[in-house]
Amino acid sequence: MAKQKFYVVWDGWEPGIYDSWNTCKRMINNYPNAKYKSFKTKTEANQAYNEGFFNYKKSKQNLSSKVLSEINFNSISVDAASSGNPGKMEYRGVITKTKAQLFHIGPFAQGTNNIGEFLALVHGLAFLQTKKSNAAIYSDSKIAISWVKQKKCKTKLARNQKNQKLFDLIMRAEHWLKKNTYNTQILKWNTKEWGEIPADFGRK
Repeated sequence: MAKQKFYVVWDGWEPGIYDSWNTCKRMINNYPNAKYKSFKTKTEANQAYNEGFFNYKKSKQNLSSKVLSEINFNSISVDAASSGNPGKMEYRGVITKTKAQLFHIGPFAQGTNNIGEFLALVHGLAFLQTKKSNAAIYSDSKIAISWVKQKKCKTKLARNQKNQKLFDLIMRAEHWLKKNTYNTQILKWNTKEWGEIPADFGRK
């Protein structure tokens, strides 16, 4: 007789924990990029479901001593997420080592991921300056890092009534970059070698 298994569906038609494969299969069938996994006990399933897919995945990764030596843990990490392009966009910053959230802004209507990455980086720079911190800042976006260095958000998104607040924020960010100097080291997160950036929203 087969042993009882419990199935976690993090991303599917109806996320949850199920005690049969047939039910789980209905929740993920034809669902784009469904995220699910089986567990031997209900306790393990509950813990994994509450952690969320990407946090669970990260917790199971064994980072090599080489990788650990490459990451600057005296840092914060920033990231953005956008549901559509354009779509609802939000961004946040966390402590790299602990993933403790420092700020979370949004969502904004009709934003893009690149805009979010840019705003997250500028927000992080301003945050560290306010705290008089010597920590570095990680971003996984080459575009955002380039825009920050140029002190200009070079989005091609058209301004309209729905995203007016977002463009006001972009103007504030550009103004901050032009009026302030900073010694913060901006670092590129090596997603290929290190996995997702700690500030990742877990929505792919």
